[in-house]
Amino acid sequence: MAAKKGSSKIEALTALPGVGAATAKKLVSAKIDTVGKLASAGAKKIEDAGVSAAVAKKISAAAKAADKVTGAAKAKVTKAKSASKTSAKKATAAAKKTAEKATAATKKTATKAKGKAKSSASKAKAVAKKTVAKAKDATSMTVPSKKSDDGRKGATLKVPRSVRDMPWFNKK
Repeated sequence: MAAKKGSSKIEALTALPGVGAATAKKLVSAKIDTVGKLASAGAKKIEDAGVSAAVAKKISAAAKAADKVTGAAKAKVTKAKSASKTSAKKATAAAKKTAEKATAATKKTATKAKGKAKSSASKAKAVAKKTVAKAKDATSMTVPSKKSDDGRKGATLKVPRSVRDMPWFNKK
């Protein structure tokens, strides 16, 4: 079955001591349908809704006490929401700052790497030029000759001219 429109309002009011289903219906029909309205209505308005004076005072006191409790609970909830928003903002700011630092460090490292790559490339070019120059010298096929004192070519070339110049020949 579908619940009636005012049934949740009646249930909220019947949670208060001294308020039954019949009293709750009277209060809802008088448009005093919440605990807050009941607390601010006062005993005279509750009496005008069709409740006796003694019960009206009891209900008014209970509604005020319940409203204080809900007011304190609402204040705590509001405070908790505010604290969570503040901490969320702080966390977001800290994360943003960390991301900015990481970005700056990455850019700095990239700049250093780029500079090192350029210097390495220029060093590699210089080494390549030297290697090419050496290779050109090696392929020129001209051997510089140097005359020795005894008329032969080369400083280390010691070829005997005859058998008599061989070391084993003179041994006796």
